[in-house]
Amino acid sequence: MISMLVFMSGIGLLLIGLRLLQAGLEQAAKPKIKTVLLRLAGNPLRAMFTGTAVTALVQSSTAVTVLSIGFVNTSLMTLPQAIGIILGANIGTCLTIQLMTLDLGSLAPVLIALGLILWRTGGRLGPLGQSLAGFGSIFLALELMSLSLSPLAESSWFQEICSALTGNYLTAAVAGALLTGLLHSSAISTGVVIALAREGLIGLPEAVALILGNNVGTCFTALIASLAGSTAGKRVAVAHLLINLAGAVILLPVVPALAALLPLLGSGIDHQVANAHTVFNVVSSLVILPFIYPFTRLLYRIVPDNGYRRMR
Repeated sequence: MISMLVFMSGIGLLLIGLRLLQAGLEQAAKPKIKTVLLRLAGNPLRAMFTGTAVTALVQSSTAVTVLSIGFVNTSLMTLPQAIGIILGANIGTCLTIQLMTLDLGSLAPVLIALGLILWRTGGRLGPLGQSLAGFGSIFLALELMSLSLSPLAESSWFQEICSALTGNYLTAAVAGALLTGLLHSSAISTGVVIALAREGLIGLPEAVALILGNNVGTCFTALIASLAGSTAGKRVAVAHLLINLAGAVILLPVVPALAALLPLLGSGIDHQVANAHTVFNVVSSLVILPFIYPFTRLLYRIVPDNGYRRMR
């Protein structure tokens, strides 16, 4: 029971850390985000690179996606450009997952303390301190989760869950989607997968399948929220779902082969899980990129209003 409470506390702290990191970086870069997106998102390829760079900077694909929806609503950006931004945002958000693999658990209290001091100071250092406190909280959360997993692994119900995922990649993908839908964050659910893999509770193929599901599950929140929004918002939410679903469908049949190749990209299993997340987002983005205009026409058919307005 205590181990479960510690594990849940780790998830909560991870959520807080991610929010602090994103809020601080977004606050520091916010004055220039809109200008950069509008000036550099020319064709879909440039839009993808712009989305990657901006999301890597602010560590919030949601903020970038919401801005893109607003631009489409006000006719400042076309839907193909917005899709390009989303493709880039999917790639840019991988940096968060890669940062989680750094072994900085022992420095977490120092990072949090220094961050809180700078945040308290305010001024230009305030956002930096907020981000630093969030950064330290992420590593402290991962340490808490890892410490709690060893006792949890001795529980029969926990062993049954892990056994149910072994070799059942579709089940693992569905579980990953449901977990992310429940937590409302693919970064948090991926952090859970990294902790499970690091403690040897799941194998790399199962971790890869969970990652595929995580990336599909992250679309649920935006999709549900878009139901009460504008037509452009619905199209962007559907686009995000179809992009990630296409990537999952392509990679799920080759999960064992992908898991066999991942050690070539990194030695530790936590790095391999993070690299699986990166491979997924890069592959799904590159698959859609050449077909953005046909994809846009499909979106107008799925979510119609006044024809194919603002496509080009």
